[in-house]
Amino acid sequence: MKKNTRPADIYLRFLQLAEAIRGLPSLPPLDPLEERILALVARMSQDKERLSVRDMMAKDEFGSPATIHSRLKSMREKGWIVLTDTEDTRRKQIDLTQAALSHFDKLSKCMVKATQG
Repeated sequence: MKKNTRPADIYLRFLQLAEAIRGLPSLPPLDPLEERILALVARMSQDKERLSVRDMMAKDEFGSPATIHSRLKSMREKGWIVLTDTEDTRRKQIDLTQAALSHFDKLSKCMVKATQG
């Protein structure tokens, strides 16, 4: 990091680099609620915790079950998540797709690049 670089400068550079990635043809963009859902799915996955559709529908902070269901459907159609079977075939687990993981890899590279000036 340069001597006169403020932490805010690094963050703003990261946002600029991340925005450039969003402009690249890959996965369709998410709306703000879908981005929040994706962040939760990613954090749960990182912590090796399972997140089922039923668990997600119980999270009031994301809206009504109908809203959550429609967003999950949209995210599946856009290629961000997949629903996989669990030992109980009535319950589906929410997982990131390989394309979503690749997106997070690209964002990570943006973070590193932002800190290098």
